[in-house]
Amino acid sequence: MSLENTTIVEILDTFEFLDDWEDRYRYVIDLGRKLEPLDESEMTDEYKVRGCQSQVWLVPEVDAEGRIQLRGDSDAHIVKGLVALMLLIYSGKTAEEILATDVKGILDKLGLAAHLSPMRANGLFSMVERIRGIAEAA
Repeated sequence: MSLENTTIVEILDTFEFLDDWEDRYRYVIDLGRKLEPLDESEMTDEYKVRGCQSQVWLVPEVDAEGRIQLRGDSDAHIVKGLVALMLLIYSGKTAEEILATDVKGILDKLGLAAHLSPMRANGLFSMVERIRGIAEAA
């Protein structure tokens, strides 16, 4: 199972449909379960995201068209779901598109930042900064 056919619009629609935050958390965890796990050889300091309470790795690859494909993983279920969200928002875009993406606007629409613990919210924004850094370096 993968995230291939899921869009951020579908996630926004699903979040709107789900009234209860417990249901929304379960949905985010389910998104994380759809991620292909990284190979253990990729779970290195080179790909580790600093500033996350949990272990998080993001592996970037630039394809022939200059699009940045991202893969990621985490050792925590809810965080793995947040990784999946970040991949849906950013993966497959050019560096310019990544840098122009209003991720704060998307996260505000989801209401996620307000419902995460401060440590998880910091970790989420550490992922955003790491992805922006990857785009800036590309």
